[in-house]
Amino acid sequence: MMKLKEFAKLLGTIGYPVAYNHFKKTESNPVPDPPYIVYLEEDSDNFGADNKVWKKILNYRIEIYSDEKDLNLEKAIEDLLDSNDIYYETDESYIDQENLYMRIYYVTLIK
Repeated sequence: MMKLKEFAKLLGTIGYPVAYNHFKKTESNPVPDPPYIVYLEEDSDNFGADNKVWKKILNYRIEIYSDEKDLNLEKAIEDLLDSNDIYYETDESYIDQENLYMRIYYVTLIK
């Protein structure tokens, strides 16, 4: 399993804007136009014994936001995950208020 710091660097190699949880909007740094990538922690599946956490195992979501379904970006994410032996599950929805497609990849990492 991959560690979080390695994972963040890996996502940056795709060539699209990447942020943890959200892009912070300021006057000098606006939110990028889609497509862009956000990743965030969803929950944990820690391994423990004797009332201790022995291995922190965290579940993350990679969210791709785009104006139109972006098959090239989806392929780039899937190729990246596959080539680094990172198992994933997917989901997809359309956000009416934002007029954006959201593709989600669920992955598990070690902290």
